[in-house]
Amino acid sequence: MKKKVVVTGMGIVSPIGCNIEDFGAALKAGKSGISEITSFDTTGFDVTIAGEIKDFDPGIWMEKKEARKMARFSQLAAAAASQALKDANLLGETDDDGKRRVKCNAEKTGIVIGNGIGGFDIVHESYKKFFNGGPKRMLPLTVPMMIPNEAAGNISMLFGTKGPAYTQVTACAAGTDALGQALDLIRSGRCDVVISGGTESAITPFSVGGFQMLKALSVKRCADPAKASRPFDTDRDGFVIAEGSGILILESEEHAKARGAEIYAELAGYGGSADAFHITSPDPSGCGGAIAIKNAIIDADLKPEDIQYYNAHGTSTEINDPVETKMIKTAFGDHAYKLKVSSTKSMHGHCIAGAGGIEAIACILAIRDGFYPPTINLDNPDPQCDLDYVPNKAQYGKINAAASGSLGFGGHNGVVVFTKYSG
Repeated sequence: MKKKVVVTGMGIVSPIGCNIEDFGAALKAGKSGISEITSFDTTGFDVTIAGEIKDFDPGIWMEKKEARKMARFSQLAAAAASQALKDANLLGETDDDGKRRVKCNAEKTGIVIGNGIGGFDIVHESYKKFFNGGPKRMLPLTVPMMIPNEAAGNISMLFGTKGPAYTQVTACAAGTDALGQALDLIRSGRCDVVISGGTESAITPFSVGGFQMLKALSVKRCADPAKASRPFDTDRDGFVIAEGSGILILESEEHAKARGAEIYAELAGYGGSADAFHITSPDPSGCGGAIAIKNAIIDADLKPEDIQYYNAHGTSTEINDPVETKMIKTAFGDHAYKLKVSSTKSMHGHCIAGAGGIEAIACILAIRDGFYPPTINLDNPDPQCDLDYVPNKAQYGKINAAASGSLGFGGHNGVVVFTKYSG
């Protein structure tokens, strides 16, 4: 018998909401968080839009002196983790050092955070200082602030956890893969509690320029940002880069019940796979992603027809969307046409490694509140994408099981399955 792993807390910082209730309300309303870039001057760029988090103040969730030692991606993760721990009633009182420790066995509390790029804001600033004035002009904390594992390390230091603290770096699949590793840590008995999800903040000139050169980003609708991210639509022309973090508190069922915790859902299964095909493009057959979907459903002890909702990777790129449609058809068979599928990236943009955690929360809210988040801007469906993508408006209905899939550069595929808790 596998240990049951349950969700007892959620935290989010995203372009469409910086707390769970605002995020859920935005999903139901079909609200877009895409706008013109304000964090840097886009003169000379073809791409001028992104999913930025406006007026983010890390001082709300941590001491300002601590925040100054972190890159933005780490600040976002720490803010979401603080929300999630508070939501799970695992956040203790402030101690003499000004820190709030976890209210559980620190040695049995782990961390697994997905990140794809690290502190690109710090890299960009330090490169400028280096080339303009040499190494002595660089930020003293350049290296510890830029490395991807900084988020997991800082969360551990902020909240006093002593269990394993890992970082998943599998590009856009990293947040989902992190949840899969967290699931295994609890099932194995190594941890009772794991703080897990994904984070990313890569809206910088260097990063946007790089993705622009890959021709991966939307450029056609910079004058109408809210319409730019349009997964599964014939007029899509690329993804919209965004930033954000979604963090879950995962616990063994016995640990959660022993302390009387509120349980949102069960994290019932995970599946991972590799395409073994191309560094940026998915296998056109869709077989790699289908393997991950099938394995996640098997791991959850379910059948394909048990899943009512699938949160797609749905990036709004020319290649990804029809291939992902093939993945879903291959994995679900005839049930694919009865399944509700949507891409919440149509609203919050593509948060890279942050996407897995954010979209996991969308699934949990869908189960909790009984609604299917929409794919907005789906005005002219691509004939190759012929599933029920919940166009433009949220729909309502009972959901017992939902899955979320993520695909990353390098051919990484990750899928998680959440079920309504019936303990």
